[in-house]
Amino acid sequence: MELGVCMRLRDSNILSLLEVKTEDYGERVALGMKNSFGWKEFTYKGLGLLSRKMAHYFINELGLQKGERLAILSESKPEYGACVFSSIISGFITVPLDVKLTKYELKSILSDCQPSIILVSQYCLETALYLREEIPSIKHVLVIDEHSYNEGVKNIYELPDNYTAKWKLRSPKSTALIIYTSGTTGAPKGVEISFKNITAQLEGLKDALAAILPDRNVKTLSILPMNHLFEMTVGFSAFLNFGFSVYYTQSLKPKDILSVMREKQIEFMIVVPAFLRLLKTAIEANISKSSAAQQAVFKFLYHLAKFIPSYRIKKLMFKKIHDEFGGEFIGCISGGAPLDVAVGRFFERIGIKVYQGYGLSETSPVVSVNTDKRNDLASVGRPLKQYVTRIDSETGELQLKGPSVMKGYYNQPELTAQVFTEDGWLKTGDIAKIGSDNHIYITGRIKNMIVLSGGKKVFPEEVESLLEKSEYIAEVCVLGLTRAFGVKDNTEEVVAVVVPKPYLYDKYSAQEVENMVKADIKSLSQRLTAYKRPVSIIISRDSLPQTTTRKIKRKDVKELVMSK
Repeated sequence: MELGVCMRLRDSNILSLLEVKTEDYGERVALGMKNSFGWKEFTYKGLGLLSRKMAHYFINELGLQKGERLAILSESKPEYGACVFSSIISGFITVPLDVKLTKYELKSILSDCQPSIILVSQYCLETALYLREEIPSIKHVLVIDEHSYNEGVKNIYELPDNYTAKWKLRSPKSTALIIYTSGTTGAPKGVEISFKNITAQLEGLKDALAAILPDRNVKTLSILPMNHLFEMTVGFSAFLNFGFSVYYTQSLKPKDILSVMREKQIEFMIVVPAFLRLLKTAIEANISKSSAAQQAVFKFLYHLAKFIPSYRIKKLMFKKIHDEFGGEFIGCISGGAPLDVAVGRFFERIGIKVYQGYGLSETSPVVSVNTDKRNDLASVGRPLKQYVTRIDSETGELQLKGPSVMKGYYNQPELTAQVFTEDGWLKTGDIAKIGSDNHIYITGRIKNMIVLSGGKKVFPEEVESLLEKSEYIAEVCVLGLTRAFGVKDNTEEVVAVVVPKPYLYDKYSAQEVENMVKADIKSLSQRLTAYKRPVSIIISRDSLPQTTTRKIKRKDVKELVMSK
């Protein structure tokens, strides 16, 4: 590639970094994963070759054009990275999909963005073939797993060995990704992320990552799905930009994760708070199985660690725990949901650093990462250098401006306008305080969105629109209610408050009505992915609080439920 073209790529979109990074890190492992055949690893050079091979096929064999949409439906794996880069080389818009969504939710999303091609893992092939039959725009389905054969469906490893794809350069303002934050059965909400957005993100993250990981040869473990923008931007794009090696795991079971960490000497991870909570529980469970003397030693050291600033010394104090992690694990960035300060403090005490981050899909997604040495775990840190922040004086809402703010919601200009102020500030929907040192503290939310412990986001309106189809329900309000016990203590769960149609009580007993309504809700909920389904259903014979325009007062309903 000529130097002039190389510079344009570097300047216009950092997702095209693969071409220039190949020279810097050619034989270093970029992406890897252990499967039944052993370790599957792509070097930076190998990842580049497979990406160009796929792009050549898309452009020259399939005749696909710049600006068409390419959807990816797969678990995280090394081939996923090649799918992303091949899409960029081809000039496509990439649409990563959540493998946990039902085929009905996926149909709604893909009907909105109209992709021409879908790249799919063997696990998701049946769903992809269903979608091809249902959505006329989908002309091509390719499987991305190496050891697979399917009659009539081509595999990316079977493509011709031609690596001369001509890059389809685009404006920095053009759309790189459409990230759907909801698989709604009504109108899906796709966040449009431009190359300019991602370039600004990577530039802003440069200082944060340099402060956390000054070494440029770090081994990281990816446990978040690639359709999660947090993982796509930080755990994939930013880490490759730094020349890191990223490893994936087939299973999220703690023993399997720890096995990979030990074998590959993993040093860093991107996580959600739910993972840290489960990991803390697992560590404590192992400690409880030890002798009384060992438990006493742990308690003494844990208390003593409060006064020791050196993480190197803490690692020696809790060597047995660190050996379980492979001995090289430094720490993690936690994002996607609020971090429980007590959980963060536990890991800090035993010598594992936890950097709390904050962001939202609409900001590509990172707004801040707390790299401050004061260890104020309640703060999400200072905003990345490209952001300007302010607090709305009336609502306390955090509002932002900066080059990482999204283009808008795909095909929804009215919805886009609703999340911006008249003078162009993005309304985050989060209530916050900004300290004198510019540290951000998130204190609450004014949005309806429910954030689960694993960082998954549920939009009540989506669930309500589905439950309203029930012939038994007169009114429904979906809420996020906070647990006050167990492993998921202080995290939200999806709760549906419903009012059955009055005529039912004329024909059936109250218990029969409750059973009928709950059974119908559970049946309808099968069309939602598991984490969106109500875990609790509350039946009310009284009408729910409403405005004069008959809009349910969600806050009042929540207060009523909490008071009982």
